[in-house]
Amino acid sequence: MSFTYLRALPTPEEIKQELPLPKNLATIKVKRDEEIKKIIAGEDERFLLIIGPCSADHEDSVIDYVNRLAPVQEKVKERILIVPRIYTNKPRSTGEGYKGIASQPDPEKAPDMVEGILATRHMHIRAIDETGLTPADEMLYPENWGYVEDLLSYVAIGARSVEDQHHRLTVSGFDVASGMKNPTSGDLSVMLNSVYAAQHPHHFSFAGHEVETTGNPFTHVILRGAVSKHGNSTQNYHYEDIVRLIEMYDKMDVVNPAAIIDTNHSNSGKKYREQVRIAKEVMTNCLSSPEVKKMVKGLMIESYIEEGCQNIDEHIYGKSITDPCIGWDTTERLIYELAEMNI
Repeated sequence: MSFTYLRALPTPEEIKQELPLPKNLATIKVKRDEEIKKIIAGEDERFLLIIGPCSADHEDSVIDYVNRLAPVQEKVKERILIVPRIYTNKPRSTGEGYKGIASQPDPEKAPDMVEGILATRHMHIRAIDETGLTPADEMLYPENWGYVEDLLSYVAIGARSVEDQHHRLTVSGFDVASGMKNPTSGDLSVMLNSVYAAQHPHHFSFAGHEVETTGNPFTHVILRGAVSKHGNSTQNYHYEDIVRLIEMYDKMDVVNPAAIIDTNHSNSGKKYREQVRIAKEVMTNCLSSPEVKKMVKGLMIESYIEEGCQNIDEHIYGKSITDPCIGWDTTERLIYELAEMNI
């Protein structure tokens, strides 16, 4: 047979018993969940900033980074709500090499799914405990939801997953704000169909069970740029792109129309320093157009302690081992500038 079954994984309940979320931290998460939902629904005019490493590769440096975000959040809390990116399921696009901490808790050792699940929970809980900031993660593998559903305040569905029906239906059962990225082709209708599907109730098979969901009204879009048939990056964060998105949203039977702009990936052409310029352009467009400001609820930025990226065996503290990120000094300065612009 094609599969070799190595061992049965612990259930989410068993993992939660081993690494429970303390009640005081659960209270913090509930509050933050509601704040994020209000921003998506247009009831809170603060800007959402989902920011952090491309991949949460090493716990100590990731938690160090989130601890740096916390005092900045306090200073900009009237204008920006920061959600740290703690992406634990981040593989290379080809599936080769590092698979993310959820599968491979030590990037230089063999995969270990059980230790990866425990490492994921430990990192998320530690981030909340030390900073009061509840995290975002990408749900690359829908069945992992049960292991982290009590920890995350925001979930993203990636460009290569957004067309998958299983991801769409699974998001319909999430109780936190969830962003659907446009596919790499750039087809906005695919992304909007995913939002529609996730906002409505469904009956399907999930994690070995027959389930029903009520729909997630806080599902929205994430614009991340696209790649043409010739392999060239095309952007979709400009004013004209948002106007087109508004027109397409108006034809859909969805609630809480909203967009997050991903400043990296194809929007930057993977030129990570361009994220600063792109973020400021988006904020300028929000200032110049009430319609754009109403639609665009925030930004997604890839940032870490050290700028750029490195090979796995280089061991530079706080430097990405996946996609390159802007560094901390640039990040801190940018957050303050964005806060000043959000008036």
